[in-house]
Amino acid sequence: MPAIDPDWLRGGFARAAPLRAPLGDEAQAGGGPLVAAAVLVPIVAYATGLAVLFTRRTEHLRAHSGQVSFPGGRAEAHDPDPVATALREAREEIGLDPGRVEVLGRLPDYATRTGFRVTPVVGLVSPPLALSPDANEVAEVFEVPLAFLLDPRNHRRDSMLWQGRQRRFYTLRWGERVIWGATAGIVVSLSRYLLGPSR
Repeated sequence: MPAIDPDWLRGGFARAAPLRAPLGDEAQAGGGPLVAAAVLVPIVAYATGLAVLFTRRTEHLRAHSGQVSFPGGRAEAHDPDPVATALREAREEIGLDPGRVEVLGRLPDYATRTGFRVTPVVGLVSPPLALSPDANEVAEVFEVPLAFLLDPRNHRRDSMLWQGRQRRFYTLRWGERVIWGATAGIVVSLSRYLLGPSR
């Protein structure tokens, strides 16, 4: 594993070759047009190292309640591109100031089984953070070291029976928290994008 710092991260996005997202059965849309959406993958540049910021959705939400996710959502008509969508949603969900985000690039789009085409936008965030999570949507904001997330040894494949089909998906465990589904798939995509698909 290389020394992971902001310069290495910037260089990785400057030199990485295009890569298809690691889609599992859980990410196969059920036909029909996909709804455009974007998420921000916020990597916070602390002096002690890089950490990725996640949210845990509140339990009362109709879709994906209680799940770990990145801040994001569906594109609005006034969003000029996925970067604008991701930054707008991050401001609305957790109060992240777009002025503190250096956009490094995008990962391959990720098609979800719920009918969304999600563009992951990776941003380097300068602390200190003054977050104000929307209590209606966000139950918790937490961070995981980037080095842990990039390490392929922490990427686990699981499966479950859902609507009569066996679904396969990635999971990562950080303490008592479980990152799975599309969010974990995006993390794996980030790892392969920066370290190479053979990892």
